[in-house]
Amino acid sequence: FLRAVSTTWHSNDDDVYRAPPIDRSLLPTAPRAAREPNIDRSRLPKSPPYTAFLGNLPYDVTEESIKDFFRGLNISAVRLPREPTNPERLKGFGYAEFEDIDSLFQALSLNEESLGNRRIRVDVADQAQDKGECPAASR
Repeated sequence: FLRAVSTTWHSNDDDVYRAPPIDRSLLPTAPRAAREPNIDRSRLPKSPPYTAFLGNLPYDVTEESIKDFFRGLNISAVRLPREPTNPERLKGFGYAEFEDIDSLFQALSLNEESLGNRRIRVDVADQAQDKGECPAASR
């Protein structure tokens, strides 16, 4: 069995070196994808489609670059609305549909990550928006 051994040269607490408290704001944080996203799970859809709204997309984004951004997740579809007056030009937002709730949840952890030169917004798509309605009409 072990017994605590006291040494007289170390018994005075005033002499013990105490490291200054750590300022946690200076420490690096875990990669965003490794952190639990700050998502209210009650906002997630209870049944398919599991769709994320993607905002602030670069205008040169492609379906492939979206799929690459969400690589490792079960993505089933990407929709990138185009300007009606200029079909070559994207509107700067889109939707990514996922096969399962966990993929959607993980996708939400990529909110504010960079795609191209933009920090994109990833949020749960309103079901009304996802049906192809104009986002402004549902607000």
